[in-house]
Amino acid sequence: MGNIEMGFDLPLDFVQLLSPSGEISKAASASAKDIDRLVQFYCAMTRTRIFDNKAISLQRTGQLGTFASALGQEAIGVGAAAAMEERDVLVPSYRDHAAQFHRGMSMSECLLYWGGDERGSDFKHARGDFPNCVPVATQAPHAVGASYALMMRKEPRVVVTFIGDGGTSNGAFYEALNMAGVWKTPVVFIINNNGWAISTPRELESAAETLAQKAVAAGVEGRQVDGNDVIAVHEVVRRAIDKARSGGGPTVIEALTYRLGDHTTADDASRYRDPEIVRVQWTREPIARLRSYLVSQGAWSKEQEATLHQACAEEVDREVAAYLSASPLGSDAMFDHLYARLPDSMQWQREEARRFAPTNGNGHG
Repeated sequence: MGNIEMGFDLPLDFVQLLSPSGEISKAASASAKDIDRLVQFYCAMTRTRIFDNKAISLQRTGQLGTFASALGQEAIGVGAAAAMEERDVLVPSYRDHAAQFHRGMSMSECLLYWGGDERGSDFKHARGDFPNCVPVATQAPHAVGASYALMMRKEPRVVVTFIGDGGTSNGAFYEALNMAGVWKTPVVFIINNNGWAISTPRELESAAETLAQKAVAAGVEGRQVDGNDVIAVHEVVRRAIDKARSGGGPTVIEALTYRLGDHTTADDASRYRDPEIVRVQWTREPIARLRSYLVSQGAWSKEQEATLHQACAEEVDREVAAYLSASPLGSDAMFDHLYARLPDSMQWQREEARRFAPTNGNGHG
């Protein structure tokens, strides 16, 4: 843990509890070193990465639409989701399936979403969580609105939302942050600073020395954490959630990580990134870091690693089979999931869509 000195005399804490080489800080609490929980974190991150590899393969073979991988960023989603209570509300962006899996979204639901199926946003579990949000930064005001509603209802629940580094340059983010500060709503903003807004590097996105300090103008606390350190992410997010639940208002957490893969499967990052920089970033990634620590503590072995990978691969295969066997929906589905009662102004759109659909019948195309 150290301080980042900003040019206008606003020191900002940077929290790192597990070094890239897998050494834990003396500042780590006893609970942060809980081996059973750290093994759970490790398994969850590994599970997400194995799923990502399969999802990309499905896209490359024409069995899935465009997909946004979380490669190298698994610690942010897992650490944050593990800090939430079941009653809390997750408002994700479009790269947050590591958190969504931890909250109960199934892999087949994730695949249905990226396959263009409305059922991918209708979670069997985590019913209070929001679906993916692709428009940049619009999830931020959604999160503030939800947190304001919970506050008005006097429900002791907290909203956690994710946004990318590029999204913090969007007006919707500033507007949401401003109102969260005014109303002191129970919301935690987590900035996934992976260094890139598609092909735009962080240094061309904002002149701010840190993205966390953007909270200052809104009267909101800003924190910065090593986003490749799942222990630190969990600790910082947990404290922010506890503060929000007790009436202390919002927090902005900037998690520093790196997008090891492409922006999405529609991108080719090799066209704009230095391969040497990417190679160095691989030495800092979260899964190997935590594995090094667990091995050093005698808490992880090659046999356990092999067993985990086999179990994850088998689960992924089952979920892929469920996705591929799902009967496709007709065009009515994209209207049925918009409103409880479709407005008259959209009735003609549904009729127009039906003209081009092969069948609609019972809702399956």
